[in-house]
Amino acid sequence: MGKIRSCMYVVCLLCSVTLNILFVGRYVYVSGKWEVGWSRRAAEEAEAVAAVSCSGHGRAYLDGLVVDGSPVCECNTCFGGPDCSQFSASCVADVDSGDPLFLEPFWMQHAASSALLVAGWHRMSYSFHDHSLISKELEKLIRKLHAIVGNANTTGRFIVFGAGSTQLLNAAVHALSPHNSSAPAKVVATIPFYPVYKSQTDFFRSVDFQFVGDTSLWTNTSDTTSNLIEFVTAPNNPDGKLNKAVLQGPSAKPIYDHAYYWPHFTPIPAPADEDLMIFTISKLTGHAGSRFGWALIKDKDVYETMSNYMSLNVDGVSRDTQLRALKLLKVVTQGRGREIFEFGYKTMKDRWEKLNKALLMSRRFSVEESSPQYCTFSGKVKRPSPGDFSFSSRIKTF
Repeated sequence: MGKIRSCMYVVCLLCSVTLNILFVGRYVYVSGKWEVGWSRRAAEEAEAVAAVSCSGHGRAYLDGLVVDGSPVCECNTCFGGPDCSQFSASCVADVDSGDPLFLEPFWMQHAASSALLVAGWHRMSYSFHDHSLISKELEKLIRKLHAIVGNANTTGRFIVFGAGSTQLLNAAVHALSPHNSSAPAKVVATIPFYPVYKSQTDFFRSVDFQFVGDTSLWTNTSDTTSNLIEFVTAPNNPDGKLNKAVLQGPSAKPIYDHAYYWPHFTPIPAPADEDLMIFTISKLTGHAGSRFGWALIKDKDVYETMSNYMSLNVDGVSRDTQLRALKLLKVVTQGRGREIFEFGYKTMKDRWEKLNKALLMSRRFSVEESSPQYCTFSGKVKRPSPGDFSFSSRIKTF
């Protein structure tokens, strides 16, 4: 009798477990599709916030202010009010800087493919499983992207990730500077140049390097012992020119800032092939807030010094940032990049045409003309359509 009861208990237990599995399976598997489980609430929250229109002149965010349980609109410049519908006619346009929000409509059109939902336990470790600080999949995708666009040679290059290009710029200066030297390296840039080159170099007040001004001051110097580090921006911020290094010789070391060297800003005449090249996702996809950039480095010692700098400085780029960059670059490389670059180029071209028309009404200002070039990516001859290069640098006064 005892054995029969034991068997009955076992049978009942198995039936209970089976029924529970069937009920759970029915809940998550409907009409031939697996339905979301723990991610459902997060997805609903994200979609609810994204659906807030803000009159088309602002945006609500998951991490934004919440009032009475509802997300608050963050309005674009010159707009205000609870729903960003109030235009300020007295608003002053800031021509000194900008945000790459012109690509926001592109990502709204690709909401599903660019969306990212991350588990609460995603990448909690300090490093990846191979003890490195960079995603190997993201590194492979970056090399693939450059091969598709044809804007940089990655063969024989090491890759270092950084929090945007800004962090990598100083890491490069640090790596190229002599250590334990009696004289610091002289850091220069050709006017007009990106102000951060000077401000960041001055900020760190290193004994190994110092910013000494315009490159032209050192072109004819008889000093052959000084170490010279030259920032070269191509295309240049703020005038959009494809600059080349001015200083030559064994003591001159250029850092090429290629933040804008993408087909939506400039024709790509040939792949960049310098020893140290820096890129950023800010200008590529418009995600400036994600703070992700990378350096392509030819020299192994420079690579190791920059890697060590990043490790000591921030213990590598956030794993969440790397995951988002991976997701975004997968979208960019779909269709060999045609969609985003055509969208970006057309948008910037239209904006420059509107600015030109506005300035034609003035007798005091005009926009400096850019020379057309053949673009190997598009297979066409076209003019640059500069991004957030300072308008003021390209506007001539009379």
